[in-house]
Amino acid sequence: MADKKNEQTPEETPENLQEEVEAAAGATEATEADTQTTSSSGTGAAAEPAAEEAKPHKPGPKAGANRAEKLAAKRAERLAASGKRPPRTPEERAAERAERRAAVAKQRRAYRARAKTKRAEARKAEPPREPDHAPEHGPGRAKTRQGVVVSDKNEQTITVKIDVVGRHKRYHKILRSTTKLYAHDERNDAHPGDTVRVQECRPMSRSKRWRLVEILERAK
Repeated sequence: MADKKNEQTPEETPENLQEEVEAAAGATEATEADTQTTSSSGTGAAAEPAAEEAKPHKPGPKAGANRAEKLAAKRAERLAASGKRPPRTPEERAAERAERRAAVAKQRRAYRARAKTKRAEARKAEPPREPDHAPEHGPGRAKTRQGVVVSDKNEQTITVKIDVVGRHKRYHKILRSTTKLYAHDERNDAHPGDTVRVQECRPMSRSKRWRLVEILERAK
């Protein structure tokens, strides 16, 4: 039995010893590498919150803030940024202002050009408007008068005499009065002695406020 055991156990040679030493060294290096990885990951995780805490918090506008609060927050940001900027000369500040104004002017020109194009397109899409004409007379029903033509010397103008007969309200006396009107006669049809009807219209000249409607009776 002892001989069989000795036959089954491999002999220890220099080559076997070298392999065992190399295997042990590899296991030791792997253990050290795992330890370093674990420590580095823990340090990185701890360093991230520290870096986040070190970052300065910018006071931005709140989610439900109104317009005044948003403007105040932006003003505070500008003031904080201006405190960190290096001092500048008046020439540099003037150049910066000119550049900012040029950029704003460029945006304004582009906006106005777009608005002008939109208005032109809207005008093209609309149906053509009818020209505005002066009204024939003021509000209400136009007045009409009947009289006799006494003169047609002026071009496209006749003078109409209107006899008004009425009774006095208190003394009941018959009152007669005569009124002269200047009416517009487009075709010069009326002549002296004709009985005509005229209607109120827009001012045709300095004295004409009436126009000829029809000729009721020709002069005999």
